[in-house]
Amino acid sequence: MSSNQSALPVIIVLTPLLTSFVLPVLGWWRRAAVFPTALAALAVSFGASLAAAHRVSTHGPIRYYMGGWEPPWGIELHIDGLSALMLFLIGFVTVVVGVYSKRSVLREIPSREVPFYSVYLLLVGGLAGLVSTADMFNLYVFLEIVSLTSYALVSIGGGPAVVSAFRYVILGTVGAAFYLLSVAYLYSVTGTLNMADLATILPALYDSNAVLVGFAFFVIGMSIKMALFPMHAWLPGAYSNAPSAVSALIAGTTTKVAAYVLIRVMFFVFEPSFSIEQIPVTALLAWMGAIAMVLGSVMAIAQTNLKRMLAYSSVAQIGYIVLGVGLANTAGFTGSVLHLVNHAVMKGGLFLVAGAIVYQTGTRDIRQFARLSVTMPWTAAAFTTFAFAMIGIPPTGGFFSKLYLILGAIDAGQWVFVFVIVLSSVLALAYLMNVIRYMYFATPASPEPPADLRKPEPGQPLPASMLVPMLVTAVGIVLLGLFNGEIVARFIDPVIPASLVR
Repeated sequence: MSSNQSALPVIIVLTPLLTSFVLPVLGWWRRAAVFPTALAALAVSFGASLAAAHRVSTHGPIRYYMGGWEPPWGIELHIDGLSALMLFLIGFVTVVVGVYSKRSVLREIPSREVPFYSVYLLLVGGLAGLVSTADMFNLYVFLEIVSLTSYALVSIGGGPAVVSAFRYVILGTVGAAFYLLSVAYLYSVTGTLNMADLATILPALYDSNAVLVGFAFFVIGMSIKMALFPMHAWLPGAYSNAPSAVSALIAGTTTKVAAYVLIRVMFFVFEPSFSIEQIPVTALLAWMGAIAMVLGSVMAIAQTNLKRMLAYSSVAQIGYIVLGVGLANTAGFTGSVLHLVNHAVMKGGLFLVAGAIVYQTGTRDIRQFARLSVTMPWTAAAFTTFAFAMIGIPPTGGFFSKLYLILGAIDAGQWVFVFVIVLSSVLALAYLMNVIRYMYFATPASPEPPADLRKPEPGQPLPASMLVPMLVTAVGIVLLGLFNGEIVARFIDPVIPASLVR
């Protein structure tokens, strides 16, 4: 292999994929070995992601040619600064949730741990493939792997989760169909599926109706996949009714990877000028993101179910990411990517907290959280840390990504978006501080909250396997703030398209 090639991409993708097919057989032979085997596969993939991130930051992008066939004839796995950052994020979230999931799965979906971890690893492999691939059709294959496994993981909880999963299937299939049609249109006029080839060929074809329609279908499809308002109808039910570990997993990964795909194709396969000047997609996305930020926050305020509140909050936070894309300048791009990373960590962490509260108390009703800071002090502290990040209080990561977005809005002369960012942060303060008020200051209204799930024996502490991942994630969102400059300099600045530097 040449100096710019490495087997790391294929290790990251294939380790969880192949292990997912081993787990059902292993579960039939020795059920107790399923969890440690799954965790080992996640750790190997995460370790390879760390190695890839280090190599990219020191030696530049790395590649792997599947079967030794060079593109455009073969399929290429390509990792640059942006995809290295995403692979690190996927690895971190999936390992943390994997550790956390053991006791949560045994409580919420007993006797289903074998199919759970098999599908879990299949999802992780699909996510890694989405981020690593440099082929548009291969991206569709991984997109479908992620979608199908997400549907299965949501529905595995039974009851209302099955209905939510069905809604997810319907809308997700529509999104995938739009993406596949987009690929077909682009292939029909370029004759290639390799992203680098497309980036070279497409500029001469920007006036083609097939290219215009293909790009429009792509944006619509990915907007559905990332739950951009008003195409978000699948998200609240999927996040709130899924098992706790599944909520944390998909909230921290799937919509963020969809946002990554939107950024990758809009700014790297197509030239930024195409969606900025030729067709005003960026302006439309900016306004859709701004509306999502406000309406998602308003809907979150109206909720009393913690998981549903966090789900609507995700709709708002996706708006921040899309707003940065729509601003289409250096600060906006940086804020969008940085908020994507921050939101994956803080929202995944918040759903870990929600799952811990359900595990200990059996309720999701915020009004029943009175004095939770006394009975679950570390859980309440973790929630407070994540809440500060969501609001944008320094030194958490959320502050810095919002700061970049504000700077991007100022650079674009869009003061209305500055107002929307501040307004959405104030609304986030309202619904998150309401939870903190109940946790720390409210008096219990009744001696026994209504139970949604079976409760542990009185006095039993939260298992360390659930507490430690929450605390690690809370520390992680603070470290993302403290080292945001290093992240931007090593992974984001080197990949910013030259035409956005203005």
